[in-house]
Amino acid sequence: MRDLKKIKISELKGVGPKMNQLLNRINIFTVYDCLRYYPRAYEDLSTTYKFKDKIAEKGLFYVEILSNPTVRRPRPNLDIMSVLVSDGVDTAELIFFNSSFLKNYFKIGYKKYIYGEIKNNKNGLQIVQGQIIKKADIGVFNPIYNLTAGLTNNFLRKLLKLAIDDYSNYIEDYLSNELLKDLKLVDLKTAIKNIHYPKSYEDLESARKRLSFDEIFVLQASLDRTNYRSAIKRGPNISYTKYKKEINKYISSFPFSLTNAQKKVTEEIFTDLESASMNRLLQGDVGSGKTIVASLAAYLTYLNGYQTALMVPTEILAKQHFKSFYKDLSDFGPKIELLTGSTSESDKKIILDKLKNQEIDILIGTHSLIQEGVEFNNLGLTIIDEQHRFGVDQRKILYLKGNNPHNLSMTATPIPRTLALIIYGDMEISSIDELPPGRQPIDTIVIDDSYLTRLDSFVIKQIQAGRQAFVVCPLIEDSETMNLNSVEKVYNRYVSNDFKKNHIKTVFLHGKMKNSEKDEIMNDFAKGKIDIIISTTVIEVGINVPNANLIIIYDADRFGLSQLHQLRGRVGRGQEKSYCVLVNNNKTELAYRRMKVMKQSTDGFYISEKDLELRGQGELMGTKQHGISDFQFINFSNDLELIEFVKKSYKEIYQKIQNNKNNFSQLDYYITDMVNVRFESKN
Repeated sequence: MRDLKKIKISELKGVGPKMNQLLNRINIFTVYDCLRYYPRAYEDLSTTYKFKDKIAEKGLFYVEILSNPTVRRPRPNLDIMSVLVSDGVDTAELIFFNSSFLKNYFKIGYKKYIYGEIKNNKNGLQIVQGQIIKKADIGVFNPIYNLTAGLTNNFLRKLLKLAIDDYSNYIEDYLSNELLKDLKLVDLKTAIKNIHYPKSYEDLESARKRLSFDEIFVLQASLDRTNYRSAIKRGPNISYTKYKKEINKYISSFPFSLTNAQKKVTEEIFTDLESASMNRLLQGDVGSGKTIVASLAAYLTYLNGYQTALMVPTEILAKQHFKSFYKDLSDFGPKIELLTGSTSESDKKIILDKLKNQEIDILIGTHSLIQEGVEFNNLGLTIIDEQHRFGVDQRKILYLKGNNPHNLSMTATPIPRTLALIIYGDMEISSIDELPPGRQPIDTIVIDDSYLTRLDSFVIKQIQAGRQAFVVCPLIEDSETMNLNSVEKVYNRYVSNDFKKNHIKTVFLHGKMKNSEKDEIMNDFAKGKIDIIISTTVIEVGINVPNANLIIIYDADRFGLSQLHQLRGRVGRGQEKSYCVLVNNNKTELAYRRMKVMKQSTDGFYISEKDLELRGQGELMGTKQHGISDFQFINFSNDLELIEFVKKSYKEIYQKIQNNKNNFSQLDYYITDMVNVRFESKN
């Protein structure tokens, strides 16, 4: 059998040097890449609809021409052709730009198939730039692909048809016929054919189900391959039973009681430490108390004679954790130190010497912890905060600094159960799903630009009362192509007029600045030397300023709900009433529903589920989190049963594949591809 990964795309008919370059631009280098370049959507030409059934949606309509075309030329190089049509019930206006050559296609009484989106506005029903569909094409699903300038859907459709016709017989499956029958799945060749050219919804769904299975199963196999913990029988013996009295004494020193959720996850962690090799993800909302749970795990590790490493993505967050751990734990014996990029060479040498001699029990730091020369004497526990901000290799380096240490990863981004099962498939998951009592509720207010003058007055009043504010924008600088608020634009407004008159100290902050600059600004803000920070989302994680009680987020519809929730979590940390103001000028139904979720709920788990429901499979959590954006076929809202089945049956299915040498080599073929795409390129 020929290896499709070794057949260059230029070998296909019609792919000359220019087209080869364009295809390379969208990562199609081989026939394998071509066959795996799946459609992002389909033009459904299988069913005709009435206009009223597809308002604000695309569909196929069979229409009768009611008027002769009219052509307007409002300016040079632009002509607008319009024609009135009927679906037998309602009338609509077809509008075409720079397409007056089509006017002979439309004569009164003629009937046409038109594919397009029905819009209902003040001028009535309209289809703008619809497609005229030939009768021969009715009944099919036309694939739509992501393109680049110079490539067309028609070219890609023809290319895929050619690749499927000439090379689909070389597609080998890693599932045997017996397994396919047991799993009720179509074979891989059929799935790939039908995902590009389905003849029915049934074809499309059976192909999607098979490719969804592959995404889950092959990812699980990839995790096994890249999981540096997979061969470990158990971690260090860290006993809770032996030190229960000391742990209870530490807990009794807290000026608060642990919540039931904190007690539950602490018990899960202690059980792992005592009886297994812990590899656990602790997820919890902003302010849910993950840090105190982490300190309990670190303290128990210390009592058993082992060291703990706590790695975080930013220096600001490292300093906050150091301050918190030192305040809570230093009286109970552990020696705690901080190691970051700004640690002086002389101090660094002292810290590294102490660490090697086990004169440090808990070392907190940034990426500095994984540098050469950082040697632990007896590392028993690694804790990684905001773990998705670190690559696989970085986490592995920290892990290998010990002898099979336990691992606790933490995230303040609650995610839906389906996503957790996939992304963290090699980890046990603990969730803190309740907030400690007494947390100040945050009022969330949604406004548009017409309220900005009143908002400015409110901001000034809060600053004059001694409070501080965050202001978040989606862009750093103004854009010619996007009508959005930028840090530059909002900063210029805030350092003039009433803000200037009231001597309000305002600074800007964004990701292109040097780390030392950002740290200096945040330290000054924490000390109260700055009143307002205008920033991009770099303040999303790890900023703890209890005196800041106001956050304003411009163009809020541009952010994911979970990201908005994370940003909102920057306030509500002190005793003062806190506010989150979402400035939204998007009047669509989707934007309205998303803003409504933010107003109604402060539950991160609920919000993450709604984010998934409303935004679909795209960029969840506001940014392309590690691995998520690669999934194309898993329906995170509906495939929970399939995901759980694969997780439960994975070892059994894997064993059956392993027993067949040919099938196992094919699985290895796809695992290699998955590892390269999802892991190596992400780090």
